[in-house]
Amino acid sequence: MLVLSSPITSLELLPPSASGEYCCLVPLNLYSSSTGEELATQAAKGRHLKVLATTVQETAIQVQLCEEGYTAWLPLSDLNTLEPAKQPHQSVGVSRREIEKRLPEIIAFTKAAMNQPNYYLWGGTLGPNYDCSGLMQGAFSASGIWLPRDSYQQEAFCQKISYGELLPGDLIFFATQRVDHVALYLGNGYYIHSSGQAVGRNKIAIDPLSNQGDKISKGYYEKLWSFGRVMDTYCHSL
Repeated sequence: MLVLSSPITSLELLPPSASGEYCCLVPLNLYSSSTGEELATQAAKGRHLKVLATTVQETAIQVQLCEEGYTAWLPLSDLNTLEPAKQPHQSVGVSRREIEKRLPEIIAFTKAAMNQPNYYLWGGTLGPNYDCSGLMQGAFSASGIWLPRDSYQQEAFCQKISYGELLPGDLIFFATQRVDHVALYLGNGYYIHSSGQAVGRNKIAIDPLSNQGDKISKGYYEKLWSFGRVMDTYCHSL
């Protein structure tokens, strides 16, 4: 791990970028703090990011992912996996009609992920291990549609709908005091989600949207909060 003994600016560690953005050459882990103790999110190969801090910490630098504006910490040891982006990231709107065409492949993505050996990974947005909102973001982004990173942000981004309006591809949100879990509705009263070890299945699974299932699905049904429909791709203003 690269450790600095004195303050240094990011410009001394990275080649200059005319666009102000850098491109990931490999998949990267990004962390909640400069200590790198807790995974916050992951960046797939090809994603764009901006360096936020002009002065780095001892072992990490703060960055912002361009596609959804998420802020996290990149270990200095991974700086050599970045290259200047030739063009800045540009968000392009997607109509609801176009989203509807892509929903079958989004649903197929989640089922394919479920059929691989996997476990719940807090901060996971890349296969095979996901957290709940990471699975949603990964499935939609694979079809060219960006969602915000966290479940409560996804809930705020979606158009609110009622239970009676639910269609396959809509999102289901669960909460205690605020939204902390999200699932993808499959139709016929079932949804797919990645749930944790403490209160879930520690993997991606399909559960019934009712109080007639097992202890785990009943527990989630009791936390049912709202339903949302993705109407566009998320466009973050950098």
